[in-house]
Amino acid sequence: MGASEKEMTERAVDYVFRVGGEGGEGVISTGEMLTLTLARAGYEIYTFRTYPAEIKGGHANYQVRASGSLLLSSGAAVDVLLAFNQEAYDKHIKDVRPGGVLIYDSDSYTPPPVASAGGGAAPDGAGPVGQRTGGGDTPPASASIIAYGVPLSSLATEKIGVKLTKNIVALGVLSQLFDISMPAFEELLHERFGRKGETIVQKNVQALRVGAEFVKQLQKKDDIRLGPGPRKTKELVLSGNESLALGAIAAGCRIYAGYPITPATDIMEFLAKELPKLGGFVVQTEDEISALGTVLGASYAGVKAMTATSGPGFSLMTEMIGLAVVAEIPAVVVDVQRVGPSTGMPTKTEQGDLYLACYGGHGNCPRIVMALNNVEDCFYGIIRAFNLAEQFQMPVVVLSDASLGHRKATVPVPDPSRVPVVERRKPAPAELVNYKRYAFTPDHVSPMSVPGLEGGGYVAEGLEHDERGFPAASDHENHLRLTRKRYGKFQAVEAVANEMVRIYGDPHPEVGIIGWGSTEGVIREAVQMAQAKGYSVGALHPKILYPQPLAKLKEFIEGTKAVIIPEVNFTGQFATALRKRFAYDFIQLNKCIGLPFTPKEIFDKIEEVATHVHNGRRVHAARV
Repeated sequence: MGASEKEMTERAVDYVFRVGGEGGEGVISTGEMLTLTLARAGYEIYTFRTYPAEIKGGHANYQVRASGSLLLSSGAAVDVLLAFNQEAYDKHIKDVRPGGVLIYDSDSYTPPPVASAGGGAAPDGAGPVGQRTGGGDTPPASASIIAYGVPLSSLATEKIGVKLTKNIVALGVLSQLFDISMPAFEELLHERFGRKGETIVQKNVQALRVGAEFVKQLQKKDDIRLGPGPRKTKELVLSGNESLALGAIAAGCRIYAGYPITPATDIMEFLAKELPKLGGFVVQTEDEISALGTVLGASYAGVKAMTATSGPGFSLMTEMIGLAVVAEIPAVVVDVQRVGPSTGMPTKTEQGDLYLACYGGHGNCPRIVMALNNVEDCFYGIIRAFNLAEQFQMPVVVLSDASLGHRKATVPVPDPSRVPVVERRKPAPAELVNYKRYAFTPDHVSPMSVPGLEGGGYVAEGLEHDERGFPAASDHENHLRLTRKRYGKFQAVEAVANEMVRIYGDPHPEVGIIGWGSTEGVIREAVQMAQAKGYSVGALHPKILYPQPLAKLKEFIEGTKAVIIPEVNFTGQFATALRKRFAYDFIQLNKCIGLPFTPKEIFDKIEEVATHVHNGRRVHAARV
C-alpha cells in the first residue's frame, strides 16, 4: 500500500463503540480503558457516559468514538455494541448501524436475529434515528447486524477464577477482533492494577489474553479494523472536569472549597491530589454555603480561590454571591449542570441553570456568567474566568454540564501562556493614605488591599457601605452611587464578551445558529453537514452569556432569514434572554431528556428551516 493510500485509509477510520450493562459489571471502567488504549494507539477520541443515580445497580453505558481526524461529537450510529446483559441489548440494539457489530455475553442471554432499521441515536438509545456521522455512507437498512456470542461470564469464572474479570475478557475480545493493540491494553492493566500487587495484575492480563484467544476460533464477518492510528504528536486524554481543574491550577488557584455533588465532585478529587503539591489547600466544607464563604474569605485575604457544584448546591450559594457582589470580592463558582429541579436526575445532563446563574439573588446583583464549550476550552476558559474575577473584582459563574464534565477527549498539551494570568489591582502607596477600598474610579474598579498591609485595613461586609467600607445602610443616594459603580463594570465586560465569540460556517448566512456551552461541537458538525448539502448556514457561539456580547450578536443576526437556538432545556432560556434584547423571532430547538444533542438532530432542523425559508413559510419551535 502506498503512503498516500495508507494515509487516506487511516483518515477514513471513524468508529463508535458503545458498552452497556449493569452497574457493577465494569461498564465505565471498560469504556475508560478502551478510550485510553485507542488514544495511545494514535486516534482522536471523544466519549459520552451515563450511569445510574442509584448507589448500587442500574443501567450504565459508555460510548467511545475513535477517528483519525478531529472529532466534534460522540457520534450517532453505533458501529460496535458490547452488551453485557439483556437490558443493554434491549436498550441499544436499535442504535447499531446496518452492518454494525453486536458482541454479547452468551452466558447471560441469546438475542434474536436482528436487522437494523438504520443507525443513529443518542448514547442511551433515547434519541431519534439518524445517519452515521463518521466514515462513509450508511449501508442499506436491510443489512443484518453481525453478532458474536462470547461466553464472557464462564470464561472469567472457569479460566480466571474471578467473575469480575469478564469486562477484561471483553477487552481482549475487542483487541483481537478489531486489531486494537494488545500490548497497549496490557500496559494499561499494569498501570491500573499495579498498586494492588502482581497477582491482581497477572489475573487481569490473563483475562485479556483469554478473550483474545477465544476470538481466534470465531469467523470474522465484519470489516472493522483499526490498527495504529495516524496521530504521532503527544496529546492528553482528559475529561472536562480534569481539564478545568488543571486550568484552575494554571490560573493560580490555591484554595478550593466544596461539598461533594454529582457531577462536579471530580474537580474536587483532582485538586485534592494536586493542590497540596503546590502549597495549596482543598477544604471539604459542611455545605455549599460555607464552601463559597470559604472561597470569599480566601480571596479577601489575597488568595485565588474557587468552588464547584451543581444545581442544588448552586441554589444554596445565591446569598453568598450577593456578598461577593457588594463587597466586590473576586470569586469563581463552577456549576456543572445536571437535570433539575430539586434533585432531578443527578447523573444526567441539562443546560437548565442559565436563569439562576444570571439572575439568581435578591436585589440588583451583577455577576459575569461564562459557559465552557469543550474539553480543551475547560482549561483555557477557567483561566479566563479567574482573570475576569480578578480584573473586575466580582463573582464569575462558569457553566459546564454533566455531559462535558464527564466527557473525555484527546487534547493538545495545554499551553498556559496562551492566556496570560491577570492579577487584581492593588493600591499604590499614595492610595493607602486615607485608604478608600471602594473609591470611585473611571473604570469603576477600586484598588484592593489585603489584610496586614499597613494602611490598607477595611471592612468587607454585606451591608451597603461608603467608599471606605463603613456601613451606610440608610444613605439612599450612596446606595444608588454604589449600584451604578458595580454595574458600571459591565461596559468593559461587554467589550471583552464581544471578543470571546466563535463563528463557524458562513459568517453571513441565510440560516444562523446561536448556541452556548457544550452544544458547540454538535452544532459545528451539523453546520458542516448542512454546508456539504449546499445550505447557507453559520453558527455563533459566545463564551460570555451575561452580559451578552450584543455587538457581535447584532452583527450576526442582521441579514439572516432565520436563526435557530438549540438548548438542552425545556423553555429555551438563552433564546428567552435574547428576545428581550432583539426584535427577532428566534426558532427554538429544545431537548429535555437528560441527554445532549446529536449532530443529526440539529442538521434536521437546519434542513427544515432552510426549506421553509425558501418557500416563504414560518418555522415553529421544536423539541426532540
